Amino acid sequence: MDARSLSAEAQEALRRRVVAAVAEGLSQAQAARTFGVSRASVNTWCGRFARAGEAALGAGKRGRPAQPRLAQDQQRQVVRLIRDRCPDQLKLPFALWTRQAVCQLLQHRCGLTVSVWTAGRYLRAWGFTPQKPLRRAYERDPAAIERWLKLEYPLIRARAKQEKALIHWGDEMGLRSDHQSGTSYGIKGQTPVIPGTGRRFGVNMISAITNRGELSFMVFKQCFTTRTFLAFLRRLIRQPYLAGRKCFLIVDGHPVHRAAAVERWLAEHHRHIDLFFLPGYAPELNPDELLNQDVKANALGRQRPTDQSQMIGLVRQRLRSTQRRPTVVQSYFQEDPVRYAAA
Repeated sequence: MDARSLSAEAQEALRRRVVAAVAEGLSQAQAARTFGVSRASVNTWCGRFARAGEAALGAGKRGRPAQPRLAQDQQRQVVRLIRDRCPDQLKLPFALWTRQAVCQLLQHRCGLTVSVWTAGRYLRAWGFTPQKPLRRAYERDPAAIERWLKLEYPLIRARAKQEKALIHWGDEMGLRSDHQSGTSYGIKGQTPVIPGTGRRFGVNMISAITNRGELSFMVFKQCFTTRTFLAFLRRLIRQPYLAGRKCFLIVDGHPVHRAAAVERWLAEHHRHIDLFFLPGYAPELNPDELLNQDVKANALGRQRPTDQSQMIGLVRQRLRSTQRRPTVVQSYFQEDPVRYAAA
């Protein structure tokens, strides 16, 4: 018999009979078997009776409470904490927001003890879903990022309009032969094995894109040095689509970008190009990062080059294909973190 299917009155009567049987000498285990209830329930009922007498066995109100256990201001506070902080920042022993972490947060901040299932219902009601988190460096400066979005980039855009310059977003990336993305179907319980060479090799690429859909790139074997960067800049300012227009190039703070030789070259070619720097540790602000992800996933992630020459061919093939489709390049600027650069 499942006592949960009984009416409230029948449950109350059952509790009274069980407690009376134990009081008359029946052990709790025997009472559980006799009445078809769990040993834990018998123990709970007897404990309530010992603390508060007959009144503790009465039928309580069933169903969910009419009023939520968390007040609206408490809910808003918890939502802000989960949205804006990590658990360890709140001195909780978790790195990620899980249902268990939310349970402890509710207990510490609101004095409310809930199960993981209740925490899950709260999270769904608040619009939270389980997701793979992005990494963010501790060294990020939120004030610098806000200053870039609200002040520095709008000034660059206004200056570009005044000088009839074309804004480019640049970045460089290293690629390795053992990079893998995506999944592969396999027999349940048997991880599929993908054959590939044990020799590891790599190539590098540097690229620049515009929100009009232009793409310039260079693939190279050597390390990224000042000489390599200057070679790319020389190519960039000679692109036919510039047609005499000045190039504004926005990059990150890589040491090569700030090298003295680069500064001297820029001073000599100030009529053709100016260089601007993104805030530190904020790669999500650069639309060119999305091109990098595209190349990694589609040029290498699902293919296995056997040597460096084939790898270079795959990367160039993907970049040239993207170069012929301006709408694909423009789509990178539609992602939320970089939409500010679309106009």
